[in-house]
Amino acid sequence: MKDHKNIKTLAQLKSAGYKFKTIKDELRANLIEKLKNKENVFEGIWGYEETVIPDLERAILAGHDVNLLGLRGQAKTRLARLMVNLLDEYIPVIEGSELNDDPLHPISRFGRDKVAELGDSTPITWLHRDERYTEKLATPDVSIADLIGDVDPIKAATLKLPYSDERVIHFGLIPRSHRSIFVINELPDLQARIQVALFNILQEGDIQIRGFKLRLPLDIQFVFTANPEDYTNRGSIVTPLKDRIDSQIITHYPKTMDIGKKITQQEARIREEQKSRVTGVEITKDLIEQIAFEARKSEFVDSKSGVSARLTISAYENLVAAAERRSIINQEKTATIRVSDFIGVVPSITGKVELVYEGQQEGPGIVAQNLVGKAIRSQFVNYFPDPDKFRKQKEKSPYKKITNWFGDGNTIDLLHDMNQADFEKTLKAVPGLLDLVNEFHKGQDAAMKLFLMEFALHGLAEYSLISKHHLTAGHQFKDLLSSMFSPPSPDEDDSEEDDELRGFKN
Repeated sequence: MKDHKNIKTLAQLKSAGYKFKTIKDELRANLIEKLKNKENVFEGIWGYEETVIPDLERAILAGHDVNLLGLRGQAKTRLARLMVNLLDEYIPVIEGSELNDDPLHPISRFGRDKVAELGDSTPITWLHRDERYTEKLATPDVSIADLIGDVDPIKAATLKLPYSDERVIHFGLIPRSHRSIFVINELPDLQARIQVALFNILQEGDIQIRGFKLRLPLDIQFVFTANPEDYTNRGSIVTPLKDRIDSQIITHYPKTMDIGKKITQQEARIREEQKSRVTGVEITKDLIEQIAFEARKSEFVDSKSGVSARLTISAYENLVAAAERRSIINQEKTATIRVSDFIGVVPSITGKVELVYEGQQEGPGIVAQNLVGKAIRSQFVNYFPDPDKFRKQKEKSPYKKITNWFGDGNTIDLLHDMNQADFEKTLKAVPGLLDLVNEFHKGQDAAMKLFLMEFALHGLAEYSLISKHHLTAGHQFKDLLSSMFSPPSPDEDDSEEDDELRGFKN
């Protein structure tokens, strides 16, 4: 309402033409206005334009309470928080009311008594939409008192009231969220008896506290979030409650690489000094997203648990930090991201994926490096010819010169913290590597060519044309067959080499 600051009494509010409306009517009216004006209601949400957002908008237009159902890291809570933007900027409340009583429609004993006592002189205050959002994470220790309320003996003693007087009640989060959006995250984790207590609030507006049966027509927009895995893993949504939630909306992970990149680049916290020091080629962003796609279909990763979008966000932050650290160590003013910097994303993967039994046997570190390798393999054919096509025609292979050089017993070590001059010198020492990049990416700048040279080596290793061994401080590339019969050097990671050989035999 315009000029709300000048409205301080019920009489002034009535004169201004204020009319009571429910929060669902409020959300609906503001959504209609934004849709008419072609405004983006859910700013910063990508990939849901044709799926989740239309479903949510339909639910709001229908006046429904909502359950957002999906795996972790699918922006469920983010969507709920953005619904605040569909609320009126300010609403009037009776001053001093703990239940945000509407001056024309009070529901609490305090609000009704205040209006009955003061009439049109009832003082009014204004509540901003940012204060009309409550969020509660459902955990097994959440109690009825937390959500709905309990008798407060201190209040009874202070006000000198008997326990039979409803004014001794201390209201919980839900009544205090009257005329607000109330979000319960991870609903299945809420104990069944607590879920039962929500039945009447959703359907009838009744609340029951320690023998009190109060008719409180609470005006709340409920939004629940749930992970389908929770239904079998930790708990479930009891059927009568699920029946009372009007719309259940299914969320999902990004369906394309471009959408994934948009989300990652939007959410990644890259500092200004990092942006000025570290540069990267577009393929590095593709590789980060590819890791998540590989994880979601990996036999080592529990698909029911999901692979959060937070994996790619933290992985990209770590990737930039790895390049930054290398430049600081080498006292270089700038750094271009390398494939070897992807060692920095391993901690982001190991902390973000749930492994199945086979994955736990392999070990989280090996699974993480395996996912990086698969991402490189998947992206390799977007930049170079598919090596599998030349298995039977080795003489026509564009990689022949490179593989022959390694076949002659030559090796190179690419260390994680190698300075730029040594890095460039080492790559250019491999005959045919620069020629390969020039043949398929002639117009690229020097930084991109260097990246593609290193990328080509890693890709050829993933296609088993050469071998790649994980050293403590980097990677060693050499001939595939000779590496199978030579003992590991002292600084090689034996467990990881065994893993590679096992993969080759399979």
